[in-house]
Amino acid sequence: MSSVSSLNALLASGLIGSSASSTTAIDLSSLLQAATGASSEGINVTSAVGAALYADRAPERQWQAQQSTISSQVSALTTLQSALSAVSQDLNKLSDATGSLASRTVSSSSAQVTGAATAGVTVGTHSVTVASLATDASWYSAPVPNAGSALGTSTLTISASGGTQATFTTGAGINSIADLANSINSASLGINASVVTDATGARLALVSSTTGSAADFSVSYGASGSGSWSSASVASSSTQLQASSFQITDGSANTGVAVNAGETISDLANDINLQATGVSASVVSDSSGVHLQITSTDGNTVSLSADPMFDLTRASTATNASLTVDGIPVSSASNTVTGVVQGLTLNLAGTTAANSPTTLTIAANDNQISQALSTFVSDYNTALTQVNSQFAYNTSSGSQGALSGDSIVRSLQSMLEGIVSYTAPAGGSGGSTTIQSLADLGITVNDDGSLALNTTTLDSVIANPGALQTFFQGTALNGFAQQFSTQLSEFADPATGAIAKEISNLNQQYSGLQSQVNDYESGYIASQQTVLTAMYSKAEIALQQLPAEMQQIQSQLGNNSSKN
Repeated sequence: MSSVSSLNALLASGLIGSSASSTTAIDLSSLLQAATGASSEGINVTSAVGAALYADRAPERQWQAQQSTISSQVSALTTLQSALSAVSQDLNKLSDATGSLASRTVSSSSAQVTGAATAGVTVGTHSVTVASLATDASWYSAPVPNAGSALGTSTLTISASGGTQATFTTGAGINSIADLANSINSASLGINASVVTDATGARLALVSSTTGSAADFSVSYGASGSGSWSSASVASSSTQLQASSFQITDGSANTGVAVNAGETISDLANDINLQATGVSASVVSDSSGVHLQITSTDGNTVSLSADPMFDLTRASTATNASLTVDGIPVSSASNTVTGVVQGLTLNLAGTTAANSPTTLTIAANDNQISQALSTFVSDYNTALTQVNSQFAYNTSSGSQGALSGDSIVRSLQSMLEGIVSYTAPAGGSGGSTTIQSLADLGITVNDDGSLALNTTTLDSVIANPGALQTFFQGTALNGFAQQFSTQLSEFADPATGAIAKEISNLNQQYSGLQSQVNDYESGYIASQQTVLTAMYSKAEIALQQLPAEMQQIQSQLGNNSSKN
């Protein structure tokens, strides 16, 4: 009899906690030892209740064992789903008409012309001769002291080759070349304006944003009519000027003025005063340095065709590139030439001699094709290994994988092993005259069902990328890759595939079992724990009182012990 049963019997007999006397001597120490199983008093209530509840939780342990099995199955299926997803992605790339199998490389016989080809371009060679490159248009001004130096009261006119004109009036809001550059850029004329600073000072630079004759433009900077006119500022009256010429108009008289290189602004003022009538020229100091001031002496309007302090010089004219491709003359506004050979882009970096054309060779991208097939073989083997491992017998555990009894996985195994024996119809729909099986590509099947890639065999067929694409893609996406992908999606599709559905069903079963565990705990186990805790606590109290009651009884019966 267990200690708990003995104690319950003792309590039920009324011997513990009873005031009744007996004519028979009773060894309560022996009774206590028999009741508790030890010479020391007391019951571990927590352990006693736990032991009783352990037996009550037997159904829970069965449910939890089922949950453990389900967890193992879900984990195995999830891992398998991931492996199959990698194979599916490989097949998508192989079936993509613009993917790895269609990738092309372009090699060039010179650095003057290079190229890039879009996927699927016909392999072959092309001859390119470049007579001239496409150029942009550019202008620059005479230097002024700095980017903030004052500009005269003039107008800058920009005329594009298409007839478009834009004017910018300086001296009224646009007071410096920095202001002028910002205004030109804000006008969105297809011209990039900037301030170039060097040892000579600051200059305005204008460059067309594109090349080609349509991007060409011209500029002029001169004064419009007023009673007086101010030039742009230069550093000092001794600053040497660039050679230029301009016209001074005073109502009825036009005076041509030539500026010799090396002349100063003071020299120019003297020349004007000697040559022109009706105007007076002087050098005026300002915050930026000095400027030329021309004032009418007869009340007429003064205007200048150009500002000698801010002369603008053309640096280059925008022109088209001139080249021949396979003997065909081509004019291009850009040095990046497209549309001459479909899918081929030419990048022009320099001119070539007429008798020494550049040869461009378009070929299949061997590295990408080899890598794509190598990745497919590797991912296929990984997926097949995971499937096969579910049916392998483990001698240590004496069992198979978590999915050994899964009919879906067994069907998947059969599909994977069967699809690699695919044979394309020779020359028919989706067929090829040279590549009809994976073996023709150097992909063979090992004894364990895994695949092996012979790169030597593969290298020999890459030279014919069209046949390679036909095998995998067919004539209308009906080749090996599409057929394999279609079969694989029945298992591996993340939304509708058999594996995804099975994972969902298993998760539902797991949740249902967890609900049973929760309900059993909150219902039956919780109430049992309350009852058992109260019962064993009462027994513990009784045992704690037992020694004192035993002494009292022995004392009462001690005089009668000689009669026993």
